[in-house]
Amino acid sequence: MTNVLLSFTFGGMSESESHTLDPKRRKGRGVSTNRTNRFEKTSRVAVHDGWDIDDDLPPFRTEVSDEVPRSVITRNTSPDIGFDRSINPYRGCEHGCVYCFARPSHAFLGLSPGLDFETRLIARPEAPRVLADELRAKKYRPATIAIGTNTDPYQPIEGDRRVMRGILEVLQAHRHPVAIVTKGTLIERDIDILSDMAAQGLARVGISVTTLDRDLARKMEPRVPGPERRLATIRKLADAGIPVRVMASPMIPGLTDHELEAILQRGAVSGATTASYIMLRLPREVAELFRDWLAEAVPGQADKVMARVRAVHGGRDYDPEWGKRMTGEGAFANLLKRRFDVAAARLGLTRDEAPLRTDLFRVPPRVGDQLSLF
Repeated sequence: MTNVLLSFTFGGMSESESHTLDPKRRKGRGVSTNRTNRFEKTSRVAVHDGWDIDDDLPPFRTEVSDEVPRSVITRNTSPDIGFDRSINPYRGCEHGCVYCFARPSHAFLGLSPGLDFETRLIARPEAPRVLADELRAKKYRPATIAIGTNTDPYQPIEGDRRVMRGILEVLQAHRHPVAIVTKGTLIERDIDILSDMAAQGLARVGISVTTLDRDLARKMEPRVPGPERRLATIRKLADAGIPVRVMASPMIPGLTDHELEAILQRGAVSGATTASYIMLRLPREVAELFRDWLAEAVPGQADKVMARVRAVHGGRDYDPEWGKRMTGEGAFANLLKRRFDVAAARLGLTRDEAPLRTDLFRVPPRVGDQLSLF
């Protein structure tokens, strides 16, 4: 079959955009479409040209391009986030989590939050050098840098690119505090750095476990290590003296919320010392992508899931209001919070995380620098 790309102008969402991508070509990917991002005036869709020719197209491959950033530390002032700065070694994420709230960020690059987000990635190989320059600035004052809050620093391409490894080496040299969130077991490679930093009160890690159901996990997050493998990573980090938080995130009402206590239990047994959860968030393009996924992956539960999602977000697919967006509101959200509080207390996961140290920060000398005598 030969496919032809057509462009057309549309107002709002076109019916043609509901066409799904060939399942054979998107095997191992999280979404079924590659809808045009919200800033574009035209849309391109693949249609059959009428010729019955056996001309199968190859599977969608991951493409990686490089970016040289002018700065890598991103600042934020959101009142419901516990950090004011973060770093993203990559744009886009090959893990392909269908529910990922970061998907809309790809629209700012002129790309689709759909398939493009997980197949057209941008690496920042110069990030360690740029970070070192930013930390060296006279006006810089240290505070915990969060990594993994948008896209995962330990997604598969990190194995070759090693951007995250380079960033950690810079932070270690500067004795700068870092908090990492990941689903990637590749973090085990960097235990040597993280254990050294943790011993100085400079590092902690959060491991996200969305479900303990391996089959469901494979459907929702196709290129993420399975839940048992992530639990094993918690154990390895904990054994190395690195504080680990088990994150039951996101909790999907009507689909995974019944696993909350089991996830916390397994996290505690694996060595986690603290826990957290976040309600499913479906900003902008993510809502439609998630609805499409439900209809294809769990059609019998789709209506129930979306009804409960809307119930916790004020009747909408998503409520972006600060203080509500990550917890939801209403009876179901309140019950989930109560269940979390009870389970975390029973499992000893309620202790406060010790603040990471900033008093050890230093700027290491560069080759050729004049060393101080004192």
